[in-house]
Amino acid sequence: MGIIKTEYKSFLDDIEKNIKNKEDLEYVKKRFASFLDVMLEQMDNIMDYKKEEMDKLEKTQKEIEEKMSKMQQVIDNIERDIYDEGFDFEITCPYCNYEFFIDVDENKTEVECPECKNMIELDWSGDVDDEPDNCNGDCHGCSGCGDEDDDM
Repeated sequence: MGIIKTEYKSFLDDIEKNIKNKEDLEYVKKRFASFLDVMLEQMDNIMDYKKEEMDKLEKTQKEIEEKMSKMQQVIDNIERDIYDEGFDFEITCPYCNYEFFIDVDENKTEVECPECKNMIELDWSGDVDDEPDNCNGDCHGCSGCGDEDDDM
């Protein structure tokens, strides 16, 4: 606003020097002041509108950030569930139906049932295509293998 004040004063000084008739000078001053009031009011309206729009944008941005934070928490929980070391995997022994947990260790290919002491083969690939096609789904804890000697 400092530039506007300087230009306004410069304008008034210029018209006072160049308009000799006092009535004409007063008319021009009043008319220009009226015009300037309208312009400043319009500028204020624009500034108010822009402030409202900025407030809306800031509110929307805050809501988006809150949603993103919640989504990140969900993603972190999913990631932790999938990749955490020490994740327990439930096994049902195909020989005695004893259920127990082991830590996921993809290097381990078999595990001993703590109940009946039989060895159970582990297949960490989870690839159903590796399973035989003759599954009847009758074994307890069946994963579609059809072979009661296999665990998964």
